[in-house]
Amino acid sequence: MRRICAVNRITRPVSGTLLRRLALTSIIANVGVVVTGGAVRLTASGLGCPTWPRCTDDSYVTSSELGVHGVIEFGNRMLGFAVGLIALATVLAVLLHRPRRPGLLALAVVVFLGIPAQAVIGGITVLTDLNPWVVGLHFLASMAVIAAAYALWRRIGDPDGPAVAVVPAPLRALARVTTGVTVAVLVIGTWVTGSGPHAGDHGAARNGLDPESISQVHADAVFLLIGLSVALIFAFRAVGARRATRAAIVLIAVELGQGLIGFVQYFTHVPALLVGAHMLGSCLVLLAALSVQWSTRERHPVAPAPETTPADDAAPVPVTA
Repeated sequence: MRRICAVNRITRPVSGTLLRRLALTSIIANVGVVVTGGAVRLTASGLGCPTWPRCTDDSYVTSSELGVHGVIEFGNRMLGFAVGLIALATVLAVLLHRPRRPGLLALAVVVFLGIPAQAVIGGITVLTDLNPWVVGLHFLASMAVIAAAYALWRRIGDPDGPAVAVVPAPLRALARVTTGVTVAVLVIGTWVTGSGPHAGDHGAARNGLDPESISQVHADAVFLLIGLSVALIFAFRAVGARRATRAAIVLIAVELGQGLIGFVQYFTHVPALLVGAHMLGSCLVLLAALSVQWSTRERHPVAPAPETTPADDAAPVPVTA
């Protein structure tokens, strides 16, 4: 009897509230990986564990000989392991949720598989002595996982009916262009980082780009992004899309804050603390841009199937004498 009760507890359907909380936790944890990964680089701990997947040739964990740099790098690896467990728990929660909902399992699996993929890229950064291009790819892989986790979180909160546009097609296209420019800003930002002083280790190579020139390219892309975001605010307001307007206002606010941090760090010779705040801001800009994209359509609950009347219960046939 106890064994049967235990099985019933394990297979008990997961509530939608718990499922959404797990998805939100996954977003927060993946953002944490980006921030702690920045701490690894900004403290010159990128080679704190000099090999991968072991920390040293003889051990999977750090040792006293590696000092604080080994602790920081090993801690970041352990956080990645924890994020993987959260993603796995989310997959299991989706499988146990009743009724089964279309699309959730695929998104949950993408998030889960993205964690080891990102870890492998992180290992390659160590094995290539922090090649700046691979380091940038490692950051972008994290952003892709964050985007998938956000899509899962929003999809869980939506009904299962078909998606319906709430703004005209040109405005949906403008939102997609804004999201594309957001991605371009993030990519160029990795080039700026790869040309700057925070290499992750004192002996790591730089990408060879001129820091001043590539920083100007990055700034130009940011100005374009802000202009598009302002246009979205006015365009959404003109068609009466209140939810989309609010999302665009949040996006422009996050962009302005991120831009301020970027300018201050540039003119103060990129102090480590501001660089870390800028990495957190990058995650927030991506999430805000995705929120705008999501706000251009909505889903309605699935309409119940019409009840069919049995043939025997049809209208009575008049009886004649």
